[in-house]
Amino acid sequence: MSYALRDHTADVAVEATASDLSELFGAVADGLAAAMYESAPADGDRFSVTVRAESREALLFDYLDELIYERDVRGVLPVDNRATVGRDGDEWTVEATARGVPLSSIAAREVKAVTYSEMRLDETPDGWEAYVVFDV
Repeated sequence: MSYALRDHTADVAVEATASDLSELFGAVADGLAAAMYESAPADGDRFSVTVRAESREALLFDYLDELIYERDVRGVLPVDNRATVGRDGDEWTVEATARGVPLSSIAAREVKAVTYSEMRLDETPDGWEAYVVFDV
């Protein structure tokens, strides 16, 4: 599992790869955190999020959007993201946890929102790839 930040006009993008879909969601979420802060301290309590959506792409969008919401509500940077993605009939779900580093202890760059612009979520012969643009 890996991710890389990519320059994107006035925004920032995360490109991630992983062997399975759950690892990919965690890698993109870690990329989101890296877009806000280079290296997070080791403190912070873990919290859980559950998201449901009608497609994998919508699930990834809604999951990242939920992490931004949690950042704003809890006042934490969600790092060390772990996700489990599944499908229940026509609905996709992600059960995830993150370690919330208090924003008061770091100087984080604001990511305003996740966008559908250029979003890709593809299965490849080697696993999964994603590309997500964030509005900064």
